[in-house]
Amino acid sequence: MIVETRGLCKKFGSFYALKDIDFAIREGEIHGLVGENGAGKSTLIKILTGVYPKTSGEIFVSGKSVEIDSPVESRALGISVIHQDRNLIPSFSGVENVYLGMDTPKTHGISIDFKSMRKKIEAVMAQYGIDLPLEKMAKELSPSQKTMLEIVRAVMNNSKLLILDEPTASLTDKETDKLFSLIRQINSEGTAILYVSHRLEEIFELTERITVFKNGQLVDTVATSSVDQSGLIRMMTDNWISGKRDDEIHVNYGKKVFSVEHLSTEDGIVKDVSFTAHEGEIMGLFGLGGAGRTESLEAVYGLRARKSGTIIFEGKEIEKPTPSKCIKNGIILVHEDRRGHSLVISRSVKDNIVLSTIDKYVKHGIFDVKAERREASDKINQMNVLSQGQDQCVGELSGGNQQKVVFGRALMSAPKVFLCDEPTQAVDVKTRGEIHDLLRKCARDGSAVVYVTSDLKEMLEVADTITIISNGRTWEHLENKGLTSEQVLSYCYKER
Repeated sequence: MIVETRGLCKKFGSFYALKDIDFAIREGEIHGLVGENGAGKSTLIKILTGVYPKTSGEIFVSGKSVEIDSPVESRALGISVIHQDRNLIPSFSGVENVYLGMDTPKTHGISIDFKSMRKKIEAVMAQYGIDLPLEKMAKELSPSQKTMLEIVRAVMNNSKLLILDEPTASLTDKETDKLFSLIRQINSEGTAILYVSHRLEEIFELTERITVFKNGQLVDTVATSSVDQSGLIRMMTDNWISGKRDDEIHVNYGKKVFSVEHLSTEDGIVKDVSFTAHEGEIMGLFGLGGAGRTESLEAVYGLRARKSGTIIFEGKEIEKPTPSKCIKNGIILVHEDRRGHSLVISRSVKDNIVLSTIDKYVKHGIFDVKAERREASDKINQMNVLSQGQDQCVGELSGGNQQKVVFGRALMSAPKVFLCDEPTQAVDVKTRGEIHDLLRKCARDGSAVVYVTSDLKEMLEVADTITIISNGRTWEHLENKGLTSEQVLSYCYKER
């Protein structure tokens, strides 16, 4: 075995992200790794590449027990990874990015010998039939070129194991075919491949064996030839059934409030997304990792450049959406990255709550401090934010209370449309229930909610309807009445 784990565990607090994983990759094989969002695939990759320390268990490389405490140690053991989000420095050239973490040749032992570096890279590119503009900065390369550049770096690292995490997420069919040919060529020369993808047709096309993860545990490892797609899906899911009662399903909603038609983005991640949300509706947008869920909401909100598409709010088109324009229209985004996009961590609870509506407290050039503090206090009480007071730094609060502050600010603008991206991520069970109850109340009061979550069980509990998004496109629109997780996943994995 080139890489093996025995009893591998990873805990975050009391939560097991991985538990008792006995996993092995043979020398020279292409091995598939599949599982739902949150199954533990990324955690395994991060442990093998030295990003996360393991909690317990053993890792063996070529039969020898090893400790992998950093990415440098992982590379020294011959393990390379190409992440879904390319691991390149945007302002570095192709040559500089390839040599990241590697010893660079010197001229007279002093200055970096870029000519020699480029010559070595070009020799590898010629060997594998790769053509790249090495002088360009990484930010100027296409998604396919970035992937190829990382593969060149892995080959130059003499990798024994190459891990590919959703490598085709932003590639065209032609680019994917080229990548597959390159993977097979690298594999034929002795490098083992761990191929992680939500695209099951790729798993069946490339791999010899498949390992299935579910809820942080290894379900089974099977020969690819011994299983079909429906069999894999059954292994991946507990087949939850929608928890919504018949009397909770709204057949006739209010008027159409918000619609997106044929949305695409300049970066090519969102290709053709359409959905509609009505008054009183919680419309779930569900897809697997890399489907384009977050990117769609960012494009709608003006945080990501649109290529085409129409956004209509209350019958009128929003031609050039920006966050400020959306907020004024009554559209609010609760972003999945609350610390990076939704909160100013160094500011107080009060400052964060009034941030989007602070101009309302200025009248005739005078700032109404009393009104600001009174309304901030109202939202703190409404959201049951546990803090030392509204002047406490929001960065000192727990994750769940930070998220309550995010929702408190959202409510300040009395939104008619909530765009919620992973709104219960990294919060406790009680806070999660409070957020669900809040959104249900907002829907009952006439708002429309667009809800994104990676947790399929949560989606089945919360959403009235579910729109499937896959490979940057929306497909089926499902009424959440008696739906099972297996049915929803079947649509997500469906070959298009």
